[in-house]
Amino acid sequence: MSEAPEIEVEILEIAEEAAEASAPEKPKYDRSIVEGPLGAAVWKIAWPTMLTNLVAGIQGMMDHVLVGNLVGYKANAAMGISFQIFLTVIVFISSIFIGMSIHVARYAGAGNKEKVDRTVYQAFLTAVFIAVGIMAPVGYFAAPYLLDFVSPDAGVKAEALPFLRVTFIFSIGLLIYFMTSGALRSAGDAKTPMRLGIVMTLLNLILNIIFIRGLGPIPAFGTVGSAMGSSIAAGVVGIYAIYKMWSGGWVVHFPRGKGWGPDWPVIKSLFKFGLPTGIQGIAMNVGGLLMLYFIGTLANSAAAQAAYALAYGQLFLLVTWSSNGLMGASAAVAGQNLGAKQPDRAFAAVNTAAKFGLAGSAALGVFYFFFPQYLLAIFGMTDPEAVAIGTQLLRVLAFSGLFIAVALTYTGGLQGTGDTKSPLYISIISQVAIPLGICFVIQQVSTLEPMHIWMAILVGHMTRCLLSLTRFLQGKWRSISVDIETTVA
Repeated sequence: MSEAPEIEVEILEIAEEAAEASAPEKPKYDRSIVEGPLGAAVWKIAWPTMLTNLVAGIQGMMDHVLVGNLVGYKANAAMGISFQIFLTVIVFISSIFIGMSIHVARYAGAGNKEKVDRTVYQAFLTAVFIAVGIMAPVGYFAAPYLLDFVSPDAGVKAEALPFLRVTFIFSIGLLIYFMTSGALRSAGDAKTPMRLGIVMTLLNLILNIIFIRGLGPIPAFGTVGSAMGSSIAAGVVGIYAIYKMWSGGWVVHFPRGKGWGPDWPVIKSLFKFGLPTGIQGIAMNVGGLLMLYFIGTLANSAAAQAAYALAYGQLFLLVTWSSNGLMGASAAVAGQNLGAKQPDRAFAAVNTAAKFGLAGSAALGVFYFFFPQYLLAIFGMTDPEAVAIGTQLLRVLAFSGLFIAVALTYTGGLQGTGDTKSPLYISIISQVAIPLGICFVIQQVSTLEPMHIWMAILVGHMTRCLLSLTRFLQGKWRSISVDIETTVA
């Protein structure tokens, strides 16, 4: 009789082993990031992100093409200033994702899956609360006051207000997409965010065409139609991302058996590393808003704002978004290698990313310098004054792109290894104090012209490049410790 329980235990053990053997294998971390060739490791993370950003940038350009041709160049200016305002807020909120990415890269490099998943879930909870409880109500009521500050043109503000309100109210989908993409990329999977981004972009493009132009019983909403399409597309992708993280089909997913409430030690650590990046984002975008203020004081403000929205806000995204892809790759590869106790490899990875960025921005700069009128014509910009100002700006940006591409890769290296304070101070100096100071001084002693503002932007990018490189070469990021408690609070 005593043998029966032992037989039952053996049968259960065999059944469990069979179940484990037949279950689909969970995705594992890509060890080539900490073990394989460096160039391949950087490019593996960078190219999917660059492609995603490129596709998204083209979609944004298509929106401007549609409203520029159907509504007019004031609609371009409305979308440009609305995006600048929204970006100021979203960059700060997204700072928790920087803190999340720093932790995820370190833990993935060390092979600690429990801490990776725990970090991702807490970032998700925080993002949902901020989007629904803060961004939606505050953004709706603050929108008209923000627009009053950045644009004196009544026509531009009339187009921008509904666009900005819809964008704020339905921001949750975009936040979840950013969170998911950052987590996957830091864990070594850059292809899944690429697929999500491409699907969202294509859906966005289709919906925007429908809502901007109208189709059948759906009326033409004009400028606000772009915000409607973008919000729906991001919402669909956000719902799918939640499902995948819940079901455990990705390399990162929501943890099971650890409780579903807030884990305050983790959230505190996310803000500890992410908050400086959020303040940096606010500083840079407030600087952008103040730059729009200076542009708004020009005698030809509407034409200058339209040129700025297209040249800097759209065409230059080909540089900044590809460089942001390299920045993300630089952060992920450097963070994982530091987590794997390989600081020299992390150093070399960031240098490799900088070389990629410099080459890409140089290629794009050729088009900005030699073919600016053709690029602006794609957006339906035919006003002679706006075209002349836009041509000036694009030719300056042809050189500015070289510096910002290198600066962003070293910024990624600093942030990915846990040094988020240095990029904050560098950005305040180079992206706020210097360019705005130049504009202010010229405005006080002379007449401010568009070219003065464009040159101020160039000087700011040059300064950011020099300071970012210098700080990274100092190597203080090598000794930064990143960790959370091993028990759930």
